[in-house]
Amino acid sequence: MTSRERLLTALHNGRPDRLPCQVHGWMGYYLNRYLNGDDWYQANDRFSMDHAIYVSPSYHYADHAWDNWQVRTTDLGTEDGTHKWVSHITTPKGTLTHGQAANEITCWSTEHPLKTEADFALWEQFYPEPDGIDLTPVRETREKLGDRGILRSHPPSFGQGSPWQSLCTWFGTLPSIYLALDNPAFVHHALDVMCRRTVRALAMWEGTPADMVETGGGAGSNTVISPAMFAEFCVPYDRRQHEALHAVGVKVVYHLCGGLMKQLDYVVDNGADGLETLTPPGMGGDCDLAEASRRAGDKLFFIGGFDQNAGFEHGTPETARALVHQCFEATRDHAGYIVAPSDHFFHGDPACVQAFVDAARECVY
Repeated sequence: MTSRERLLTALHNGRPDRLPCQVHGWMGYYLNRYLNGDDWYQANDRFSMDHAIYVSPSYHYADHAWDNWQVRTTDLGTEDGTHKWVSHITTPKGTLTHGQAANEITCWSTEHPLKTEADFALWEQFYPEPDGIDLTPVRETREKLGDRGILRSHPPSFGQGSPWQSLCTWFGTLPSIYLALDNPAFVHHALDVMCRRTVRALAMWEGTPADMVETGGGAGSNTVISPAMFAEFCVPYDRRQHEALHAVGVKVVYHLCGGLMKQLDYVVDNGADGLETLTPPGMGGDCDLAEASRRAGDKLFFIGGFDQNAGFEHGTPETARALVHQCFEATRDHAGYIVAPSDHFFHGDPACVQAFVDAARECVY
C-alpha cells in the first residue's frame, strides 16, 4: 500500500497492510531546534513517515466588510523571551480589548476579547462573514502531496474546531463554564450563532479535495467539563457541523486532548467518524486505549494514543518502539487506527521519532 492508501483505509475503519503513523502537526520549534529547519514534507520524508498535511481554504469578504471591525494592535515589547501585544477592536457600538503573548514555543491570550454578553452582541453584529471561498491552497497541496498521505483541514470556526471550543477561545474557558451555569440560554444562543455561521461557510466547500477535518477541542474534554455539560453544550452543535462536513464529502475526526472516556459515547452520538488524541494518563488524560477500542472501535477510527513525553521527550528509541507496539495491540482487533503522539511535542531525540516510525512498520495486521 502507499501511505495514502494506508491512511485512508484506517479512516474508513479498515485494516491496512500495517500500522500507519503520523504526528499531530510539526511544531516550528521542533523543526528549527532538532531538524535544521525542515518543512513538514521534509520532516516526514526524513523519517519515511506517512504524511498528514494540514491546509484550509482561504475566504473572500465583500468590500468594506471589515469597516465595522477595526483592529489596532500595540506592541508591548519582549521580556525574558516573551513577546506581548494588545489589540483594540473598534466597532460602531463599542470597543473590545484582546491581550496576547508568544514565545518561541507557542502563543496564548493574556486577556480574552469578550467579557460580557454585551460584548458578544458586538461580535454577533459586526464580526464579518465571508461571501466566497478559494480552494486553491487545498487543491495545490493535494497535488503536491500525491500518494504520500492525506490532507487535513480545519473548519471555518472562530477559535478552534467546534462552537464550544470557539466560545472558550473568545471568553476564556472558566468564564464560559460560569456563563453556561449562570445563563445557559445565552450560551445556547452564542453557540447557535457560531454554528450557523460555520455551516453557512461550509456550504462553500463543495469540491474540496480535503480528506478529513478536525473538530472539537480540549475544552470539551471530561478533564474540563462534565459529561452533562458536554451533552448539552457540545453535542447538538457538533452534530450540525458534522452533517455539513459530511455533505461536502469529508471525514470528521473529533479532537479531545485530555479526558475522554466519560465523553466517548457522546462522540459516537455527535456523528464524528473518528476520535483523537486518545491522551494517556501519563500525559494528563484518561484514555484506556484498549477499553476505548473495545467500546467504540466499531464506530470510530482512532488517531493518537502515543505518550510523547515518555516516548520522545524523555524516552529512548527502545521506549518509543515498545509504546508503539502497546498501542497496536490495544487497537488491532477493534478500530481502524493511526498511531500518533497524543498532541504536539516540542522536544525529543530524532532517533526516538525514527524508532516510532520503524516500530509502526513492524506492526502488521
